[in-house]
Amino acid sequence: MAISPIITFSNLLFCTYFLVISLLIVSPSAIPEADQRKTFIIRVHHDAKPSIFPTHQHWYESSLRSLSTVTVNSDSGEASRIIHSYDNVFHGFSAKLSASEAQKLESLSGVMAVIPEQVRQLHTTRSPEFLGLKTGDNAGLLKESDFGSDLVIGVIDTGIWPERESFNDRDLGPPPAKWKGECVAGENFPASLCNRKLIGARYFCNGYEATNGKMNETNEFRSPRDSDGHGTHTASIAAGRYVFPASTLGYARGVAAGMAPKARLAAYKVCWNAGCYDSDILAAFDAAVADGVDVISLSVGGVVVPYYLDAIAIGAFGAFDAGVFVSASAGNGGPGGLTVTNVAPWVTTVGAGTIDRDFPADVKLGNGRIIPGVSVYGGPALAHDKLYPLIYAGSEGSDGYSSSLCLEGSLNPNAVRGKIVLCDRGINSRAAKGEVVKKAGGIGMILANGVFDGEGLVADCHVLPATAVGATSGDEIRRYIQSATKSKSPPVATIIFRGTRLHVAPAPIVASFSARGPNPETPEILKPDLIAPGLNILAAWPDNVGPSGIPSDKRRTEFNILSGTSMACPHVSGLAALLKAAHPEWSPAAIRSALMTTAYSHDTRGETMLDESTGNSSTVMDYGAGHVHPQKAMDPGLVYDLNSYDYVDFLCNSNYTAKNIQVVTRKAADCSGAKRAGHVGNLNYPTLTAVFQQYGKHKLSTHFIRTVTNVGSPDSIYTIKIHPPSGAVVTVEPERLAFRRVGQKLNFLVRVQAEAVKLSPGSSVVKSGSIVWSDGKHFVTSPIVVTMQQPL
Repeated sequence: MAISPIITFSNLLFCTYFLVISLLIVSPSAIPEADQRKTFIIRVHHDAKPSIFPTHQHWYESSLRSLSTVTVNSDSGEASRIIHSYDNVFHGFSAKLSASEAQKLESLSGVMAVIPEQVRQLHTTRSPEFLGLKTGDNAGLLKESDFGSDLVIGVIDTGIWPERESFNDRDLGPPPAKWKGECVAGENFPASLCNRKLIGARYFCNGYEATNGKMNETNEFRSPRDSDGHGTHTASIAAGRYVFPASTLGYARGVAAGMAPKARLAAYKVCWNAGCYDSDILAAFDAAVADGVDVISLSVGGVVVPYYLDAIAIGAFGAFDAGVFVSASAGNGGPGGLTVTNVAPWVTTVGAGTIDRDFPADVKLGNGRIIPGVSVYGGPALAHDKLYPLIYAGSEGSDGYSSSLCLEGSLNPNAVRGKIVLCDRGINSRAAKGEVVKKAGGIGMILANGVFDGEGLVADCHVLPATAVGATSGDEIRRYIQSATKSKSPPVATIIFRGTRLHVAPAPIVASFSARGPNPETPEILKPDLIAPGLNILAAWPDNVGPSGIPSDKRRTEFNILSGTSMACPHVSGLAALLKAAHPEWSPAAIRSALMTTAYSHDTRGETMLDESTGNSSTVMDYGAGHVHPQKAMDPGLVYDLNSYDYVDFLCNSNYTAKNIQVVTRKAADCSGAKRAGHVGNLNYPTLTAVFQQYGKHKLSTHFIRTVTNVGSPDSIYTIKIHPPSGAVVTVEPERLAFRRVGQKLNFLVRVQAEAVKLSPGSSVVKSGSIVWSDGKHFVTSPIVVTMQQPL
């Protein structure tokens, strides 16, 4: 879901032109160095503070003053250049620096790293029932965990609309005794808005304003209040209370509920109109851990960089080290490969799948053909028994490209008025295209996917009668328009809205937009970890934003239907809270292991889940370990556990320097032992991925060492079943694990052998299988992946 202001195409052209001219005229050397400053995050040795400084803040201020001939004296009332100070998940601060200042600062004693800030973007119900979480059960995860009542989920997002019924505190006791957070008052958000459900709310805008100047408070709240909708939606998915009746414009009627209905919420607002800034995100991680959250849910992402340059990875490690489970969205860059984000192995990375509900809105063409589509449109519908003139936007505007995309100002009202308009997907938001058509006088819109989008469909709350169709269907409609025009029989169509359809099969399906592997930073760690419901999810919505998200949309609704890995992530966050409540002794790694080893890769037909973009079978690169299965995750039998020092060894084997490892982990690293003990793939992860560089070799082999912890019955015997990847030989030693007590750990060795395959330079092939440990009751499943790469 985009949070940037809508930019018209004409303005974009003007800005681009102006930028080019400016670059031609103005030399960088002519710009004062202070005006070239950008935000950096500075990692320091916490114990390196000279004793002359009473606090770390004084040390940081003095270090900044030493960089410039311009005196920056906080004691004299002059504004501090420090944006945030960090004390919990990270030791250091953030500040605006020029390139030369950053270089000087990095050379100072006690400074370990100077990290450039990234700007992140948001990755934007029936799902509890689809996941098997039913309130009427006499047993199960909801009952065993008391609906998560003593757990706190921190949601790092766009804030929250606290008045929504999803956040009521009826029948909840006081916050957990460990809770140290607070409700920070701000614009239109008195502290009294927090309650026994929403027990904390903070906002972080210093990084945003350091780059963009003071926020425009006419369209943003300087407070935890949500002016976008994304944060309210994700928070209620994770932990919304039961609300009945719930619907969006009459669609998806029923009970709305989050995954952990009695879990407490803390909202940390870091995303603003221009994006989500690393310095603010890291400050939110720092505060959340100090406040005492148990789970952090982050539906935000950006470019994949090495972990020591990734503020989210660094903040998430600090949270993991404090016992906090961190889940993050995989991103919406699918269906292409290498698009997954938030790939650090201490983060649970969540992709998106469908549920068994959709919102059909079909196109009926003048030739009698019915084209399937989806929509959440709740206004006056087009007549079913009448056909309306139909045009393709790309053939009607002066600029075919702009008009084909229905960009602002691109449509000719004389050509569009009174007609249904076919628009191509891309550039501006899907709902914004409908507004463009409506303003030009169109009476309806058909939104066609491009080739990259494939056949994946997303239902939107359009401002006029509109539906979305797949790429193949879009091509068919264009051909019909062309042939009808040639035959001098005007093309006509109508849109038939069929409401809400349940028990859709097959389900689940991997959503087309869901980001895919392989992992671009560490190919030996399979990402995403798993998938959860993320398509057309009903959840709470603020009262100041229309359901389409367009400023001109004055409709108001208590719930909205959105899609994205942003929606999938809080499903897992809520489930993690339930598991932590049911098993307080489990570590974040144990919780993730339980979710992954009990996940499934089949659909309601009993066959491998489909890929929505192609209609073909999906792969482990699409869904990781599979689709989350909450009830089985409560009793996984065995778990693959990890601690912070296991990750230090992992970073050693990733060839990180001791300094870079300390930037991430705050721990001194001696890598000599780690490198002797194994390789990157030996991290005790619930999946096993072998990456072979062929280099002319005919036979290739590797091994994995894994440790499993018994969390099932005290006396249990597990035997192995191997499903090797095609063309590979997999052996496991021993083939039998005998446990005598709960908490006992046993090791096993996996050997993988594969023969080289014929590949063109720079190409690769991926094959997958699995190993399953079972005691007859539990089936502990780990995907095993073999990637063969042919170097250039």
